[in-house]
Amino acid sequence: MPITDKLHLAIALEGAGWHPAAWREPTARPAELLTARYWADLVGVAEAGLVDFVTIEDTFGIRPAGLEAPSPRTDRVSGRLDAVLIASRVSPLSRHVGLIPAATVTHTEPFHLSKSIATLDYVSNGRAGVRVQVSARPHEAALFGRRTFPELAVADAGDPVADELVADLFEEAGDYAEVLRRLWDSWEDDAEIRDKATGRFVDRDKLHYIDFEGRFFSVRGPSITPRPPQGQPIITALAHQNIPYQFVGTSADIGFITPADVADAKASIAVIRTAQDQAGRADEIVHVFADLVVFLGDTTTAAEAHKARLDDRAGIQYTSDAEVFTGTAEALADRLAELSDAGITGFRLRPGAIPADLEAITRDLVPELQRRGLFRTHYESSTLRGHLGLSRPVNRFQTTAELINR
Repeated sequence: MPITDKLHLAIALEGAGWHPAAWREPTARPAELLTARYWADLVGVAEAGLVDFVTIEDTFGIRPAGLEAPSPRTDRVSGRLDAVLIASRVSPLSRHVGLIPAATVTHTEPFHLSKSIATLDYVSNGRAGVRVQVSARPHEAALFGRRTFPELAVADAGDPVADELVADLFEEAGDYAEVLRRLWDSWEDDAEIRDKATGRFVDRDKLHYIDFEGRFFSVRGPSITPRPPQGQPIITALAHQNIPYQFVGTSADIGFITPADVADAKASIAVIRTAQDQAGRADEIVHVFADLVVFLGDTTTAAEAHKARLDDRAGIQYTSDAEVFTGTAEALADRLAELSDAGITGFRLRPGAIPADLEAITRDLVPELQRRGLFRTHYESSTLRGHLGLSRPVNRFQTTAELINR
């Protein structure tokens, strides 16, 4: 499977930063979290750093939450804008960086999300993707009233009930991803004629029913939105366990993993590659990005003081599902190079505090990676698929004869 010798880099945008006290930093802009300008500024900083894409977090929780319930603390950022709509709003203000909003597929319909992401691909001229996420939180399910979940620690592998629930959620997510892809293909690329003289706007023969029938969905189609500029926007997912790793291998273009070390990274990648091969995708590029939360400083001491100040404000030491890196840009570059040797093809960095750590990534880390020949010095493509080295897929409904005649 061809993999570029350059690293891919993404930034995960979450409110004022991933540390819960980041909104209280002197340079934070908590009063602007619900404005388009705030998000446009963050995306602009990321694009100045030539990163492949940004992801925009989303959830149905009002406040940060565990599996059981939202946090009772009132010193946490509460409330958020819709990630897909943020991406659509800021896309005309950027030119190159990919835009990947998160969407909880457990409680949303694939038909609706397919046209939202297709629309994002149009307004961004081919820079759209989506981060598919599942939710087993009972309090989120109660917002919709259509299903219920048991109160158990789903994140703890080994519990048979929890494992069965995780398997069901990701089986559903797999069907969801398949419906998205089929709906994006339900219009052939040249289905729109737009001939004023004859009065023919569309070739009806080039619109297709997808007729998806599965355990979770029954979707006839076609979409109401023509095929997106990329053909297929990028599907991504965060994965911590074997079942999500398998979902990445069978259904995603990018998987975000959270390895503890190089050995853990290799083991996770092996599960993904096996699932990819078994799904008949051996010839496709499926990227595996490692997630790291980063607190950066000009010196290690400065970075440690930066994080310690945030921890003091929060009244608790910050931990994460991902590795928490505290240090200099040079040391972070060393860490990324080390993990890339394990087969990691890219990194999604979560800034501990915004704007400080976001700006440090683009101002300090990116030049260091460029100096080492590990990262691009300019954008070489105008689409997200192009940034990632992914070709534009052929529409599944086109006949062999049509392809030969083109």
